[in-house]
Amino acid sequence: MRTIGIELAVAGAHKAIVADDQGHFVTRLLSFFPWAGDLNDLLARARHGAISPELQAVMEPTGMAWFPIAVYLNRQQVPVYLVNGQQVTDLRRFYKKHAKCDRVDARILATLPRVNPDGLHRLRLPDAPTLACQRGCRELDRLTSQITAISNRLQAMDRFAWPGLHDLVFPDHLSPAARWFREHWYDPQQVLAAGAATIRQQWLHSRDDPRDAGNWVEPLVCLAHQVVALYGSDGTALDFALLQTEICRQQAELAVLERHHRTVRLKVVHRLYRQIHPSRNLETLKGVAQDSAAVYASLIGDPERFPSTALFRGWTGLVPDSKQSSGSEAKGLHITKAGPDLIKKYAYLDADVARRWDPQIAAIYYDQMVHKGKHHTQAVCACATHLMDRVFAVLRDGQPYELRDVDGTPVEWQEALTIIAERYTVPEEVRRRTTKGARRARADRQAEREQKREGSPR
Repeated sequence: MRTIGIELAVAGAHKAIVADDQGHFVTRLLSFFPWAGDLNDLLARARHGAISPELQAVMEPTGMAWFPIAVYLNRQQVPVYLVNGQQVTDLRRFYKKHAKCDRVDARILATLPRVNPDGLHRLRLPDAPTLACQRGCRELDRLTSQITAISNRLQAMDRFAWPGLHDLVFPDHLSPAARWFREHWYDPQQVLAAGAATIRQQWLHSRDDPRDAGNWVEPLVCLAHQVVALYGSDGTALDFALLQTEICRQQAELAVLERHHRTVRLKVVHRLYRQIHPSRNLETLKGVAQDSAAVYASLIGDPERFPSTALFRGWTGLVPDSKQSSGSEAKGLHITKAGPDLIKKYAYLDADVARRWDPQIAAIYYDQMVHKGKHHTQAVCACATHLMDRVFAVLRDGQPYELRDVDGTPVEWQEALTIIAERYTVPEEVRRRTTKGARRARADRQAEREQKREGSPR
């Protein structure tokens, strides 16, 4: 079988070179564009003079440049392998440490099946709805990040312009009342000039939140006195009119993003998720809702592409690195962080919820915190690994998840909460022992002991 090593380009012509089953290169460096005619010519050149017409293609996932080529080769029954760019970099440093060019990279890609056959996994293209759901999930995540950034910016502005605003007046800085206040009454001198009665009357007339009677108005007026006393009334230190204009722009952008977020979430992601996963068995897992289930169903795709749970764990990137030599093996290493970032993000968030509802996950969290001395983040990552095992099993078997005790006995959710409260509640002293501050203090004490030991006379 001959191998086509394809070095993809984002904007220019792609490069390819063909190697036979002995590792000899049988063509020069070929240039082609992602057109059917060029790809047909590439396949013909690759098969020229070969005993068997069988081919395989190896390439890096450069942007989405790989997609049209993979689709066409898949239609021509040519197996495609997408490899990690780090593999190519490591092998290039071995062969050509001080050289990087398309010819070298194409040769390395064509050589990979002989160098690391076990590290190659055949690409299984998702269908159109699954791919669209993937794009929708990523778009939803980008919108969420943008909304969070603007929310944090508004909160930061409130903290320096109106110190104490969130503690004394608006606990929720994105509530309708807080947004209305920023748009109309952000200047403390205007607040004092209008008075509480006028502000409350205008708020009730706006009907932005009929359930809010405006009990926050009096604390706001009191706080306005403190702000004026702090910044003065001449506006030399802070111009509230300009600040309010800036904040109004931020809130307008936030409102647009929230509308887009709602549309993408309900009309794109959820609709496509129900199409590609009609049983919705993933939602039977505690902690997994429609948003995260859509991420799992679309990004994992066909679970049969993972022959074992161990390979699936490695793909998620939630397993620790390994470092073993002779009879020793390092412990406490960082997770590999391979695989899609969305998988790791939602696995962590869902595991933090699942540990409060699933006795088996709660037992893992309790053991990590109490017996193994891990802090909260490490313990939740361990729970996330086991949660993803359940996600894989649900997708592979096509069966809903059944809540069970640690001994395998099926339980109802009310009974599960009782079990967790009685057996797997982490004591507060353990949490205090594993906080970031406590760990930093222990590290400082250890450093001081080592310094004293090195400085003592021998």
